[in-house]
Amino acid sequence: MNIFDQMVARYEVSTVAQKRNATCEVMQEITLAGLYRSGFFNKAAFYGGTCLRIFHNLPRFSEDMDFSLIRKSSEFNLEDYFPAIIEEFKAAGQEVVITRKEKKNETNVESAFLKADTAMYDMNFKSVRDFKVKIEVDVNPPEGFNTEQKLSMLPFSFMTRCFSLEDLFAGKMHALLFRNWKNRIKGRDWFDFEWYIRHNIPLNFSHLQIRAKEFNGMDLDKDSFREMLNNRLASSDIQLVKNDVSPFVENPASLDIWSNEYFLLLSERIKFF
Repeated sequence: MNIFDQMVARYEVSTVAQKRNATCEVMQEITLAGLYRSGFFNKAAFYGGTCLRIFHNLPRFSEDMDFSLIRKSSEFNLEDYFPAIIEEFKAAGQEVVITRKEKKNETNVESAFLKADTAMYDMNFKSVRDFKVKIEVDVNPPEGFNTEQKLSMLPFSFMTRCFSLEDLFAGKMHALLFRNWKNRIKGRDWFDFEWYIRHNIPLNFSHLQIRAKEFNGMDLDKDSFREMLNNRLASSDIQLVKNDVSPFVENPASLDIWSNEYFLLLSERIKFF
């Protein structure tokens, strides 16, 4: 059994969906290891739901890997780090191919936090294309965030630079407020919001304000923030929210309490940092 299979074997899987989630998460962990070996985290930090899952035990799986440069740079090229990722997968017993993902013209409208200067890539197994991890890096990031070092112990011991929890919360609230859902509500935003409140994580509101200004051209104060948030929480179809997140949740029964009223009560518990 190679290293990759050993890592997948840590998970209890009984369904195709569980196997997919476990395999994608191992791909994410090995990607982080390759980036560490290449020195990537001297320049960039990990954020988003996958960061919360891997380093803070978020009880749901996550598909994408989101990174941000520490400082803005027009010269940064993520492709410089691909050889290290590919070599790490080879050492673990798998071969992958990484391809640049071309963005559609409407990308900036579809996603409030994806910009023209966010590089996007897909990583697939060479032999099995059904498993895919999307990698994104913001080369022109908003300022006002802090980072910390988090330890991984597989496939070997290494450190990953991550956004602090307060700033991860700010990024999640930005997505929850401004993401254009079209026909698919991101229930994962709601799940993560509940997690932050349950764990009493304060919100770095100043970083949220910077993100709203840079990405959306909005001067956001606390009153307008609460009004926008409550309108979204009150008006969304909770069943669609549940449908989106349930395939990724370890315990789907935890969603039984979800309702518009429940999330409005959660919003009252937000603490500002």
